[in-house]
Formats: sequence, structure tokens, C-alpha cells
Amino acid sequence: MRKCVIIGWVFTFFTVASLYAQEIPAEVTAAFKKGNASGLTPFLSDKTDLIIQTRSTKHNRQTAEGALATFFSEHKVTGYTLNHQGKRDESSFVIGTLSTIQGSFRVTCFFKRVENSFLIHQIRIDKSNE
Repeated sequence: MRKCVIIGWVFTFFTVASLYAQEIPAEVTAAFKKGNASGLTPFLSDKTDLIIQTRSTKHNRQTAEGALATFFSEHKVTGYTLNHQGKRDESSFVIGTLSTIQGSFRVTCFFKRVENSFLIHQIRIDKSNE
């Protein structure tokens, strides 16, 4: 009986932990997989930092979409793999690998909680050494 209770508690813990870890919208991952800048737009904050291969700029939602669309048009996306995600208090992040015809890129998105959802406040895209 005691063994069943312990297994039940462990199962409950992992279930709750996985639910909290999944607060990053699946649409963000889907947009990166397709190289779809407009799919990211609803999740961008009013001011988003874009760091693309050491070039850092701050954009509003519309110009950030344009800058991402330019990157995606110059680097034809062939896939995206989510490598890691984490959450702490009112912020979270995801790290993934963006595969393109020109090579792989490490993509890091930092999110902040705004009201009841997480919005992207920084996207960093760096050429991967792999």
C-alpha cells in the first residue's frame, strides 16, 4: 500500500511539473519549424530585442516580424528542434536548433509573463559550430 502511495505522489509531481514547463506556446515552435515570421508575431512583446549573428537591434512588433522574415528568406528553414526550455518566476526561455540550407543556428528565445501569457522579449540567433 505504501509503495502505491509513493508511486502516486511521484506521478503527480511529474505531471504537475510537465504542465508548468509547457507554458511556452506550441505555435512558437511550429513557426520556427516553418520559418514563419508572421506566426511568431502574436507572441512578440511591444519591444523585442533581436540579436542575429552579433547584430543587436530593438524592434516593435511589426519591424521585428520584418527582420525575422528577412532572416528566414535569406536562410531557407529545413527544420527546428527544441533542445531545452526552462521557467523561473515570471520568465522562461527556450533553446533550439534551427536547420537551414546554409547550416544550423542556435535560437534562444526569452519570454516574460504579461498578464496571463508569456511574450517573447528577446530572440537570439547565432551560427552553430556543429
